[in-house]
Order: sequence, then structure tokens, then C-alpha cells
Amino acid sequence: MSKKQWYNIIGLMSGTSLDGLDIAFCRFEKKGINWNYSIIQAETVEYSAEWKRRLHSLNKSTASDFVQVDIEYGQFIGRTVKNFIGRFTLKPDFISSHGHTIFHHPSKGINCQIGRGSVIAAETGFPVICDFRSTDMALGGQGAPLVPLGDRILFHEYGFCLNLGGFANISFEKENQRIAFDICPVNTVLNMLARQMGKDYDEGGKSAASGTTDESLLMKMNALPYYHLEPPKSLGKEWLEEFFLPALEQSGIAIQDQLRTVCEHISIQTGRVISDPLQGTLLITGGGAFNTFLVDLIRKTSPVNVVLPDPLTINFKEALIFAFLGLMRWLEEINCLKSVTGAISDSSGGAIYLPAKKNQ
Repeated sequence: MSKKQWYNIIGLMSGTSLDGLDIAFCRFEKKGINWNYSIIQAETVEYSAEWKRRLHSLNKSTASDFVQVDIEYGQFIGRTVKNFIGRFTLKPDFISSHGHTIFHHPSKGINCQIGRGSVIAAETGFPVICDFRSTDMALGGQGAPLVPLGDRILFHEYGFCLNLGGFANISFEKENQRIAFDICPVNTVLNMLARQMGKDYDEGGKSAASGTTDESLLMKMNALPYYHLEPPKSLGKEWLEEFFLPALEQSGIAIQDQLRTVCEHISIQTGRVISDPLQGTLLITGGGAFNTFLVDLIRKTSPVNVVLPDPLTINFKEALIFAFLGLMRWLEEINCLKSVTGAISDSSGGAIYLPAKKNQ
């Protein structure tokens, strides 16, 4: 692909918490060996109840239904992004889409994000980069997490980068290598519990703060084998349903107490990871950064200075980084690190779909 000094790219992210489709129009400019970035326009398009239902249950669908939803979700993304481009009169060089994860079971070599790139390209008329994980998994890696390369290049001033999304994931430098992995579930579970109280989420962690920690449940959660594995490692819906949720469901305690105990669990597991005070600062992003109660707990268990950036960065950092990972793929540069995923080599992952040329 041709190279230039700056690029305008739309990054797309859909997380396991099903909040909606994050869209970020970003500019990247090459300055010597570094890249500067800015998020020029961004928004989250909330999923309808029907889309939430379809995405949540798709892992249990028939093969034909799965393919159908993959195509229709690609149409939804394409039309949504086309509308975004039109409303703000934007001219992206291309679109970089994470897709929505339906399967992530790395021990079995299984992974899939839906939202067909060819359909998005056809709907929008712009090139699309997607399917970022397949190459790494073919090379023996976990296929996740992918954000750490962006953390290393775009957010290098922070000792630790923690994202509190559907799952908590972290990245940091250790012995001149980028290390990253999923820590534990966050909004996937917290939002599920909030919905049982008729809420979309526990605003500010107020319901959790009103509950009491159940020491027996907390002990069971902290004893789960995953937490004692060395990285590379990553989490998915499959692990959640098999190991985490049964302990929660069998506890028999009030929802507020479950929320409080899960928040305590998240802070304990995060504190176990952030054990080196010499690395100075912890950047927290993702929807969980607005959970004041949870962030306060993390401050107490982490021996470093906690930094909450501006709301735009909190909400759209992952979409920004997937735009950047798309740029690295476009330039045929590394966008996936073997030190993070456990693959046999670094790689440049992502499928590129070019739109049909218009007839002259």
C-alpha cells in the first residue's frame, strides 16, 4: 500500500458488554519514528434490544443462522458508519473494524468476530480491514489481546494501561517486552447483575457500594485456576459461563452483595498484577472507568498513581487503537506481538477488503 505522513481512519469496536458500536474518526500523523494521534469525531451507537438478543445468543445458533447474522451485522455496521460519515462530512482513508466476538476459545484454536468486511466495504464504499486475530492464532497465539501494540506506541508514557470493558485487560513493559493479558470479567458480569435490578448498568457503582462482600463467594472466585496461570492468557464468554457464573449463581446472596463482591474481586485481581510501584502510573479506560466505586477500590489495591484521562479517551481508546492496528496492517507493519499472545512470531494481521470501483 502507498505510504504518506498522515491518515484519517475510522476505528470500530464492539465489546462483550453489548453497550453498542463505538465509532471513532481518528487522525494519525508520522513524526520521526513516532505517531501522533487525535480523535476528531466519535460516538457510540447503542444496540437495539433485538440486536442485543441476537448477538448474545448467536453462539448457540444453527450454522445457517450464524452466517445470516454475520452478513446482516455487516450491513448494520456499514449503514451505521455510512450515516456517521455523511452526518459529519468525513473522508476516511479506510475503515478498521474489530467486529463483535462470538467465539473466543484459544485452547481449542477457536475464535470468531462477526461483521463481514466485504459487506461493510460494499455498504460504505471505503476499504475495510477486519479479522485481526486469525493470523496470530494460525501462528499458535491466543489471538488476544491486540490493544497492547497501540498502548506501547500511543500511550508509552504510562507504566500500566488497564481497560475496564467486558473483561479487564492490562498491558505493560517487562524486561523490554510488552506483556498483556485479560485479568478478569468486569462489565459483562456487572451489567448482567444490574439488568436483574431493571437497570442497564450500576451507575457509579452505587448499588455495589450499598452491598456487603460475601467472603465465601470472594474466596471461590479468587481460587479459579485461570488466575494462577502465567501469561499469555485470555478470557472469553465460554470461560465465563463454565467457571465464573456458576459460582455467582450458586451463592444465593442479594444482587447488591453480588455486585459488591465482584467489584472487590476485580480490585484484588488487578492489584495482584500491578505490583511494581516503580512503573509509576496506571491509565484506566473503558466503561468501567466511570464506575467510581470500582475505581476507588482499584486505587486502594494498586501501589501506583491512577490516571483517568478525558471522557473521549476513556470511551473510545479501543476504537482508536483498532484504527491504529488497521494502519499498521495497511502499511504491512507488525500489529500483533508474540510476547503478548504466545505466537511463534510477531505478525501483521487483518484481512483487507477493497470496495468495487465505480464505473466511469
